[in-house]
Amino acid sequence: MSSKKISILLADDHSVVRQGFRRILESQADMEIVGEASNGREAIERATTLSPDVVVMDVAMPELNGIEATRRLMESSPRTRVLALSMHKDAVYVREILRAGARGYLLKDAIDADLLAAVRAIARGEGYLSPAIADAVLTDYRQHVTDPIDLLTSREREVLQLIAEGKTNKEIASDLKLSVYTVDAHRGRIMEKLNLHSTGELVRFAVRKGLID
Repeated sequence: MSSKKISILLADDHSVVRQGFRRILESQADMEIVGEASNGREAIERATTLSPDVVVMDVAMPELNGIEATRRLMESSPRTRVLALSMHKDAVYVREILRAGARGYLLKDAIDADLLAAVRAIARGEGYLSPAIADAVLTDYRQHVTDPIDLLTSREREVLQLIAEGKTNKEIASDLKLSVYTVDAHRGRIMEKLNLHSTGELVRFAVRKGLID
């Protein structure tokens, strides 16, 4: 039996939540916290550097949400497994982050034992779903075979989130180190691909897809 501990990175924009999870996980002989991140970009950077076994990833984080962070993490650190955390039971959140590559989905109000079971299952290469959302996921899976968001590139999904967060083209250009013209082109392509015609429609689409709360 290997004595190697499960290395874990905690990614959540609320430090109190991270501290709570750290306390629970560090009390286990077979687990160690190797780092923390407060948004999706930090999570990708730290995971790439630290190569943890498991990233406990909040779904709703500012700047770059957990869904998009997971998608990029699967490209940069495919060995790392993601356990998604959310307050939401809505199937849309579950669907989007599982499709992005997460191996499990845990509700934030789950009991300590569920968190520990989920981390161990993910570390073993298994999947884990909070029992409270399993039915919703099955129903949702039957209803959605294809999805318009698949038409967008990773960068376009990132721009869409920032638009939905209320940022201007100039602010987005600054955040992503792009020109305003490039951001404007991204915005145009997003609207064309999704057949949406206003910022309000983009925001509503982003909320429906779980990109923002």
